[in-house]
Amino acid sequence: MLARVCERTPISTPAWTDTLTRLAPDASSVLARGPWTWKYALPPAVVGVAALAASSPWGVVGVALAAFVVWFHRDPDRSPNGAGVVVPADGTVSVIRTRDDGRVRVGVFMNVHNVHVNRVPVAGRVESVVHEPGGHRPAFSKESAHNERVRIETAEWTVVLIAGAFARRIHPYVEAGEDLARGDRLGHISFGSRADVVLPPAYDRGDVVVESGQTVRAGETVLAR
Repeated sequence: MLARVCERTPISTPAWTDTLTRLAPDASSVLARGPWTWKYALPPAVVGVAALAASSPWGVVGVALAAFVVWFHRDPDRSPNGAGVVVPADGTVSVIRTRDDGRVRVGVFMNVHNVHVNRVPVAGRVESVVHEPGGHRPAFSKESAHNERVRIETAEWTVVLIAGAFARRIHPYVEAGEDLARGDRLGHISFGSRADVVLPPAYDRGDVVVESGQTVRAGETVLAR
């Protein structure tokens, strides 16, 4: 299956969604960008409120589900804990591996309770943003090597956002030619799943300062120095 460059067509969204997703006075995001939070949260919220109005106990379920969706798409501010490469995702380090070409790949598995907004590991200029269609196997399984993904590449590093069993929507925030600073918001995956980073060639396995199984925070935890 041929990969294709993501077409980032602007999405028209109601003004009130911008108000809800940009509450801080410095315009720092409190929720993942775009209309997706409200697209996923509004249906159960509407059904829940209607059910509550009809005195149905299912109303509580609907409202609770809507609240969970909003919470899931939270986007807190982050600052790096020091110099070096920062991890691209919240979660647990699932793999640290040296590839055949000598480059080091580190994977982070995002659990349901983690923030799912991804961050830039090192400053750089985006060369390509490529969508690769694929399956939706659990992100921790070997079969996930063939899962749907979005590959974001610069001259020095690559970040791959990988969909999982329940993560069917990958939303990159960047496009080719864009200059990024370390810790900038890179994109998010709705309801999943895994983010891999291929470190710059100057880094080897000995420069990695995290361990497999370690809990990390996107844009904050230093991965290599």
